[in-house]
Formats: sequence, C-alpha cells, structure tokens
Amino acid sequence: MEIKKAIVTAAGRNQQTLPLQTLVDRDGESKTALRIIIEEVLAAGIDQIALILPPRQEDSFAAAAGAHAGRLRFITQDPPLGFGHAVHCARHFVGHDPFLLLVGDHLYVSHERRNCAQQLIDVARQHQCAVSAVQATHESKLPYYGAVGGRLLPSSAGLYAIETVLEKPTPTQAEQSLIVPGLRHGHYLCFFGMHVLTAAVMELLERLIQSRPPPAPPIQLAPALAELSRQEQYLAHEIRGRRYDIGLPYGLLVAQLALGLEGRDRSEILAQLVEILALRHASLPAPASHAPDSRP
Repeated sequence: MEIKKAIVTAAGRNQQTLPLQTLVDRDGESKTALRIIIEEVLAAGIDQIALILPPRQEDSFAAAAGAHAGRLRFITQDPPLGFGHAVHCARHFVGHDPFLLLVGDHLYVSHERRNCAQQLIDVARQHQCAVSAVQATHESKLPYYGAVGGRLLPSSAGLYAIETVLEKPTPTQAEQSLIVPGLRHGHYLCFFGMHVLTAAVMELLERLIQSRPPPAPPIQLAPALAELSRQEQYLAHEIRGRRYDIGLPYGLLVAQLALGLEGRDRSEILAQLVEILALRHASLPAPASHAPDSRP
C-alpha cells in the first residue's frame, strides 16, 4: 500500500480559524497550526495535500501555509454538512488511492524518532489495510471524539482489530460497546485525529449522503468507518505520541506547552513555569493561625 495523498479538513464551523493560529514550534520558530500540520505530512513522505476549507477562505489559508501553499489543493465545502461530507468533498482528489486523513484542529507530538503520521503510515503499509490512530482517553473526554472497540491482535502491542465505531458516545454507550481489555478503568480508545483510509470510505460516504439529503443531520465519518470494519480489515493503532486538540478550552495553551517541552528551549520553559508557580504560591494568603485554647 503506497500512501501518496493526504487530506486535511478545516471547514467545520468551530474549526475554521484554529489552523490559522500561531504557535512556537519545537525548533523555536513561530508557525501557524496549519503549517505545523502540513510539515507533519511532508515529513512522512507525502506531498500531495488537499485542504478542505470554507468558501472564500483560500487567501487566508494560503497565507497560513506560507511557503507550503503551492503544495496544497484547495477544495471548498459549501455548505458545511459535517465531517464525513468534508472528507467526501475530496473524492476526486483521492480517486482509487489510499490516503492519509488529518483534522485541522489537532497537533501531534511524537514520543519517538518517527513523527505520528509516519508511525501510522508504516503500520498501514505493513498490514496493507486501513488504520486509524487512537489514544487511550478518559471517559470525561468522550463528548469530543469518536471511539472504537475491538480486540488486541496477538503479539502486536497497541494494535487492535476494530469491531465497533461510535461517534462521541456517552459513557454508558462506551461501557456497553467499547470495552477493550487491558485499558484502565474509565478509559477508551478514542480517535487521534489521524487515519490512513482506503478509497472504499468514499463510496460508503457517497451512500450515506445519498440516503440523507439536506436538511438531514450532518454527515459524520464514524458510520462510514463502522461499515468499513464490516467490509474489510480495519485496524486501530495506539500511536507513540500525544494529540492536542486546540479547539478545547485552553487547547492552544496546552498544545504550546507540549511543543515547547519537546523542543530546544525545554529547560528555559521549565524554569519559567517553576517561577510562575513559585510566584503564585508566594501570593497566596497564609493559612489562618489559631492560638492554643488556654481555657482550663
């Protein structure tokens, strides 16, 4: 399986401005979130990238991509009919080829030499099938992510055969359908915001769209992935790294800290954090003291 194409989605109403935000990358250089994502893809050996974006936003996203803008194929999603619909907008770009899919509001920090996208692509090539990156996630975060259930493959650490896919399940749904042996209590395998998928997903999304014309609810990707798991081999892989959802409250702050602590200025950042905490502690009021009771 050769993965030569990537799709990055950035057209959702709550997602449109997040890729344009600026952070300081691990090398100490100021970059937009979009540029960091594009460089993740390029470093994994992919240079054909489709960006799904809102109407009339090409100039803003081209500016955010910087020197990489010429590598992008801009595809407009209009109207915004859900994440699955956004992916389907790139069907002609994909053709019959497998592709890497990323979301424009997640940043990734690898805990090994290979970046997260390369780790996922290597697993897809080894097993010649679709693979979704997952991360063990506490049930309190289930409202933000799709999640999967399945079985651990023998002699394969962190690799699962997917049997169930649910979009933003409740804790009750997760407990009933998504239990994975070996995970800590209250934790589930939630999507990492990164997938290698086969072109069969586009056909499944096409059927969903045709069966649910507007004003039906938004077309999500999870139902197509659930059907994919019934039609062909589809795996989940626990990436050696972490995803950072910059759309969450304080998400940009947490992502910036994660990038900084993995970079060349780690010592300086740690020193400043310690100083902030020390100053915060010093400014707290002293605990009230109580005189000893002198009564007989």
